Amino acid sequence: MTRHPWLPALALGVAAVAGTAQAADGAKIFQLQCKTCHGAKSSPMAPSLAGVAGRKIASLADFAYSTGLKGKDGTWTDANLDAYLASPSKFAPGTRMTAGVVSAPDRTAVIGYLKTLK
Repeated sequence: MTRHPWLPALALGVAAVAGTAQAADGAKIFQLQCKTCHGAKSSPMAPSLAGVAGRKIASLADFAYSTGLKGKDGTWTDANLDAYLASPSKFAPGTRMTAGVVSAPDRTAVIGYLKTLK
């Protein structure tokens, strides 16, 4: 078996390009489905999603979260974001967010995009 010392570097490069493309796709989906409610700053309609990845659920002081989200423990991990985006009312009964992202690949792309928001 021949070893290729360049193979790990190639794999990392492909992953970086895929991550960038994924975030770009997520940005497009976000613009179409999420931006109407979610802005750079929290509003009475929705919280800001800047820094949401890894943040404690329902933790922004400038937004009045629903009791459904206030009752959730944990942080916004990829799994929690995916579950919430797939079915907001199933993840947090009583949440005010009613529309989710139906397609699993689209949710993955949106989560990739959310990770770029600072």
